[in-house]
Parts: sequence; C-alpha cells; structure tokens
Amino acid sequence: MPVKLGPKLNAENEARIEIIPLIDIMFFLLASFMLVSLSMVNSKSVKVNLPTATTAAPDTRKDFVSISVDKAGGVYLNKKPVGPNELVTSLAEMRRVRPNTRVFVSGDQDARHGDVVHVLDLVRAAGIEKVAFEVRAESVTARP
Repeated sequence: MPVKLGPKLNAENEARIEIIPLIDIMFFLLASFMLVSLSMVNSKSVKVNLPTATTAAPDTRKDFVSISVDKAGGVYLNKKPVGPNELVTSLAEMRRVRPNTRVFVSGDQDARHGDVVHVLDLVRAAGIEKVAFEVRAESVTARP
C-alpha cells in the first residue's frame, strides 16, 4: 500500500473556524459586563436633590462619612436614619478610631437651611474638622 504525502482533506471538506460569530459573542459579553459593573456602583448617601454649583469639583476618594439631610429635615448617617444624639456619638466614635475622619454633608435642595446648619453644628460638636458640602456640578447647557 503506497503512502500518500500531501493534504489529507479535500478543499471542500477542510475544517474552518468561523471568527465573526465569536467576535459578536465577545462584544455582547463585554457590553453585558460593562452594564452590570455600572449598576453595581455603591452609593453611601441617601438620594437627595442636590443644589448645583458652577465651581464644583468631583472628589473620587471613598474614605469619607456621608450625612444626608432630606427635604423633611430627616438626618441619615451612611443611609441609616439617626437622631441628633446618635449622630454625635457615632461621629465621635468614628473620630476616635480614625482621627482624620472626613464628612460629606449632602442636603436636599428643598431642605431648610437651618436643618443643614444644625447637622453641621452636630458634626463640629463631635470634634470633626474636615467637613465638605456635596453639590452637583452645573451642566454647561443649564447656564444662561
């Protein structure tokens, strides 16, 4: 029996890998993972309607305590409703554990100014000096 040297398969029967369907599947998986990862963003504050400011700059550091004041004057510490005494004791304990504790106060646009100032006073009573107010950056199209 003679040995045949050369291609074993005919050109018609040659196995091929189709790449275009694989590329489509990979793009679909990439888009799915991107959408899922965007929905997993962890927000530490209660949803409030923040006022806008033209000079607002984003702060990307995550080592802060979030205090929110809603429209009705309710106070939330990292999304948990708290009273004035509980807020001061919790903040004092956080300051004892980590002396450089930073606090972001986010007040609803329709909240009373006195409620936000009262929260600021409670934060200062706990001994925390690094306090910032959270605002939304003004969009370019909203300017007159």
